[in-house]
Amino acid sequence: MSLSENLRLPKPCPVCGSHNMRVPSTHNPDEKVHCASCRTYICLYSDAMAMLEKEPRSEEERLIEDVVNRDDRS
Repeated sequence: MSLSENLRLPKPCPVCGSHNMRVPSTHNPDEKVHCASCRTYICLYSDAMAMLEKEPRSEEERLIEDVVNRDDRS
């Protein structure tokens, strides 16, 4: 069992520019989200979810995030 999972955010990492993040598999709002590439702290899980809901993004970005972020484990 993995303690974290990948998530693609619209806002890139300020250090390396990656959009791929590691989020806690427990999905607790107060847990930290880190860049999957360089492990830089990005934000709290609750902020990441708000970013996915509210951040303006292009249709292409939205489609990429929908595919990457879908939950295939159901």
